[in-house]
Amino acid sequence: MRSMVEGQRASRRRVEFSNGAVAFAYSAERPEKLRGPQHHFAWCDELGKWPPSTGSGQATVGRGEKAWDNLQMTMRLGTRPRIVVTTTPRPTALVRRVVAAAGEEGVTRGRMEENWTLPEAEVAAVTALYAGTRLGRQEICGELLENVAGALFPRALIEKARVGDSHFSLGGTGRDAAGRESDCPWRRIVIGVDPPATADGDACGIIVCGLGADGLGYVLADCSVSGLSPEGWARKVAAAAQAWGADRVVAEKNQGGDMVASVLRAAEERLPLKLVHVAEAKGARAEPVATLFESGRAKLAGAFPELEDELAGLTAAGGYDRTGRGSRSPDRADAMVHAMAELMLGPRVAVPRVRLL
Repeated sequence: MRSMVEGQRASRRRVEFSNGAVAFAYSAERPEKLRGPQHHFAWCDELGKWPPSTGSGQATVGRGEKAWDNLQMTMRLGTRPRIVVTTTPRPTALVRRVVAAAGEEGVTRGRMEENWTLPEAEVAAVTALYAGTRLGRQEICGELLENVAGALFPRALIEKARVGDSHFSLGGTGRDAAGRESDCPWRRIVIGVDPPATADGDACGIIVCGLGADGLGYVLADCSVSGLSPEGWARKVAAAAQAWGADRVVAEKNQGGDMVASVLRAAEERLPLKLVHVAEAKGARAEPVATLFESGRAKLAGAFPELEDELAGLTAAGGYDRTGRGSRSPDRADAMVHAMAELMLGPRVAVPRVRLL
């Protein structure tokens, strides 16, 4: 069978096809080469790696953006000139700009596992290493993860705070409430709860945090649930407290007042419960906890995509911006803030952990 490619002219950066079509190759490093020619179609590969801008303003527009702008001026042949872009969704200014212009109907996302040309063993190995992390969500799942303006928890900070299982295998033993060495690496376990206002509304944030033998605070588990009645989510809180041996459950009472205590006590009357009323804006109450992560005193013991998306939306201005791909309300983030504040910012006391029988 005759090849579709009639000839390649490397020196002229062109490929000639047997049907008479001609493809021209350009580099984003040399945007001026796109001044003058004209095209029916264009294929832009790895847009996320095109040379970025070095600042703001027209004078500092990067070569990649100049190449894109110049390309638009060349799309003037035929009745419907079209451009297809294939790229890893790195959150560069140019990628965000192109995605916004294309709209949801113009964007197709693919996961690594959908690429049938890749060896299954390689896909499994990469997924095991990076699933749930920022790199994995970008490279494996094709997600565009953006930072919001004034974010308290920028994506880079979240990734820097992440530790894996090997971290704890080197941490030695912890101490129990009496100060004796224990096989458990956690000196304290606190669960933060952000109850939903209605059963069919937001999630009930249930986040488990622990004080390690190294004196650092760790996010250990996300047990959050959605769509349950008050009795349903209260049972989930009690189950998490039992499973982790929590010595404190900190629940926000803004939405339900005494009802929050009533449903939690009904689920388990011995629950080591502490209710808190929060008057500050979401971002403001999270600032001291964000400082813990910035200083290295707080860590993420694994990957928690939904929690991380909500954290990425909390801003220093005191608000919550869903541009960071977070849910409608930062229930998980609020619960984590309650738990970590109790664990790391409250009085350092040895509290016996409760095992519910």
